[in-house]
Amino acid sequence: MLFSHPILPVVLSRLFRLILLCGHVLNGFKLSYIVPVPKTKEGISKSLSCDDFRGIAISSVLSKVFEYCFLDIFGSLLVCAENQFGFKKGLGCSNAIHTLRQVVDSYVSKGTTVNICSIDLSKAFDKVNHCALFIKLMKRHFPVKLLDIIVNLFTGCLSCVKWDSMYSSMFAITFGVRQGSVLSPILFNVYLNDLANIEV
Repeated sequence: MLFSHPILPVVLSRLFRLILLCGHVLNGFKLSYIVPVPKTKEGISKSLSCDDFRGIAISSVLSKVFEYCFLDIFGSLLVCAENQFGFKKGLGCSNAIHTLRQVVDSYVSKGTTVNICSIDLSKAFDKVNHCALFIKLMKRHFPVKLLDIIVNLFTGCLSCVKWDSMYSSMFAITFGVRQGSVLSPILFNVYLNDLANIEV
């Protein structure tokens, strides 16, 4: 946008306003292709299976610009619990470990036993139930017009696999938050937020 023609921000602004008014996202925003990237450098010396690749989803730049604008205006409606550290600016694993260490040290210093339960969330991005996510947004009293946009963004998503210059047939994405999407990490936090609010 920095080096674009001055008319482009005006056109995009009008387009994004129309999306907000109609609650309908362009079909092009829902298309992506997946590039398999090897996880290991041993590919030359051994045969690889699907598990040896990480899929990187490439999606429309315009959809990402729209999602950044959406977050900039409505991000306050998607705020999650303070004790949730993933996908938050300035926070990460080290903050979670520090907090856990403080809690454990506090209980141990009082002579109490501490039991820790951890949950493996590997590949959890790909397993998010769309209806459950929408229900969680409704329980937050998320504005209906904005919810329509989120629902529309997740409905009819198509992707394919790109290998060198070849493309596979398109396939529908019916669950999981969209890879390569700006909103996905935030919506994933919303999806898991009930876990952060559980009181023992």
